[in-house]
Amino acid sequence: MGWLSLFAMILAYGVANLLQSVAANRVRVHDTLHPGLFVRLAGHKTYVVGVVLQFVGFLLAFLARRDLPLYLVQASSAAGIGVMVVLGVVLLRWRIVPVELGLILLLSVGIAAQVLAAKPGPAHRIGTVGAIVLLAAIGAIGALALLAVRLRGSVGSVALGSLAGLAFGAGAIASRPLASAPSLSGLATSPLLYLLVLHSILAQLLLGLAMQRGSATAAVAAMDAASAIPAAVVGLLFLGDGIRAGMHWIALAGFCLSLCAVLLLSRYAKPQPRRIAAGHVTAFGPADVH
Repeated sequence: MGWLSLFAMILAYGVANLLQSVAANRVRVHDTLHPGLFVRLAGHKTYVVGVVLQFVGFLLAFLARRDLPLYLVQASSAAGIGVMVVLGVVLLRWRIVPVELGLILLLSVGIAAQVLAAKPGPAHRIGTVGAIVLLAAIGAIGALALLAVRLRGSVGSVALGSLAGLAFGAGAIASRPLASAPSLSGLATSPLLYLLVLHSILAQLLLGLAMQRGSATAAVAAMDAASAIPAAVVGLLFLGDGIRAGMHWIALAGFCLSLCAVLLLSRYAKPQPRRIAAGHVTAFGPADVH
């Protein structure tokens, strides 16, 4: 079930990111963290469908994390970039440079290596200290976002995408032990559930802002890189994530390959054209052009 959820998650995230990037490029650029951006984006059916698929991908990732290590699930979510780019080229006539294609292939190799090395198993529990750290992370990411939201172009895409990744990564850390809850009542009463929701909302807002500022590929690549590193470290050190005997070097090489690929994608990805001129507006500025 974990492996099936993993591969279905990749497809769901890829299509979701594509649809959300299309909607984000039809809304004027926002320079604040005001949730009014959600209101504007919700006026586009493509964004609503994208969010639904993002939620489906989230549920599939949640199921996958029940048995599979965090480093594998988080790195595999980056494979959604490949799905997004292929669909963008075929359906939206995105232009893809050869180096971008090569990096997507490199990402695939890295994820394949991690699939071979991953050892399924249940997660360890997170104590009170871990929950406090996850709560503090919301404030820290939000504070950095107040500065990053003023950045434009590829720098803004990467900065905001990275912060979205940190929030998604924190949510992934919360969800790994949460997925092993013995009952629905145990799930509903766990503080990890509400930390997961808060991190996910913040991450979704930051991702929407990142996609407005340049390349959707760069924004998603930066997000995936930033979410993979802390989740992998915490999973291996504290949550009981496992690697098959004698395959530690394969797991490390695969993780490094996929990480390098997403980092370089954030550097070389070509921006997608905007459907409207990017104006300097607040969260409730001039009307959108549909």
